[in-house]
Amino acid sequence: MDLIPDLPNEIALECLSRVSYKQFATISSVCKGWKSEISRPEFRRNRKDTRSSEQLLFMTQARVDQSRKSGVPKRFATPVYRITVLELGSGEWSELPPIPGFPDGLPLFCQLSAVGPELVVIGGLDLTTWEASSSVFVFNIISATWRRGADMPGGRRMLFGCASDGDRTVYVAGGHDEDKNALKSAMAYDVARDEWASLPDMSRERDECKAVFHCGKLLVIGGYSTNAQGRFERHAEAFDAAAQQWGPVEEDFMETATCPRSCAGVDSNDLYMCREGDVMALRCNTWQAVARLPADVCSVAFVTTWQGKLMVTGSARFGEPHMSYLLDLKSCKWTRTVTPDEFSGHVQSGCYLEI
Repeated sequence: MDLIPDLPNEIALECLSRVSYKQFATISSVCKGWKSEISRPEFRRNRKDTRSSEQLLFMTQARVDQSRKSGVPKRFATPVYRITVLELGSGEWSELPPIPGFPDGLPLFCQLSAVGPELVVIGGLDLTTWEASSSVFVFNIISATWRRGADMPGGRRMLFGCASDGDRTVYVAGGHDEDKNALKSAMAYDVARDEWASLPDMSRERDECKAVFHCGKLLVIGGYSTNAQGRFERHAEAFDAAAQQWGPVEEDFMETATCPRSCAGVDSNDLYMCREGDVMALRCNTWQAVARLPADVCSVAFVTTWQGKLMVTGSARFGEPHMSYLLDLKSCKWTRTVTPDEFSGHVQSGCYLEI
């Protein structure tokens, strides 16, 4: 059956490829053929090949009180988080529909990852019970709908590292249990199968660690042990999914013992982090300063990288409105992103997705 009557399929495919991701849910409801086509991985690859894809940044971001008529928008006493979307091409901001059953916002400290055309929200602190949650929710960008995933197995955990391979798997590592014991366990969530699998334990306990998927491996950075409680370590270790084993611990991975939340990886061998007002790059096993942070974002909340770009979201001081700056990693020049007041809330986590 032709995708569009009286048009060759290659031209019809070109037409569908140029439709904005916001219209995917609408066009998928037109007919089974269109729904099947835009759901295929080949469709997304074709959008990239023809430069029709859209670069999106998704963030778990606190709401701001817009009822104030003057001055700085007020933050709620208990932050209420939602998922916001920044379209990097147009600079347009928007918000995803809330997760069913969570009218008061996302769980605090939940983690957000992108897998194929889907977003995965894992864990966090339940705002009703104030207990760690094992919940998993998946948002399908094609249908613009949420579904409940299989709960994270094992005991409840908080402040774990979380990273995606971008294809079908989300990894969880470290964090702490209900008794504040730091964990060395790790697991993988197959989004398509809705299945969890345990991984070999890490060599070290890692509470409040940072996980990034870098050069084909899961890299888990820093954190601290149960006995250290808040005293961050400098070491890191990487998991090879193909070999199903952890590599040796790199004892001095970071130059200083600091919170690793600003670490971010790119497709190349470089890693980046923000430290003491600088953007640092790990090149040839040495951390080098590549750019000075703009004063508006020196209190860093979130960092992500993609295709030669790095975005930093933060504020000048604690409690002030958050804004974002984009760094061109080749020229090392900053561009400020226009941020409406309603999207100036604190950012917990986020992910980049090209679709």
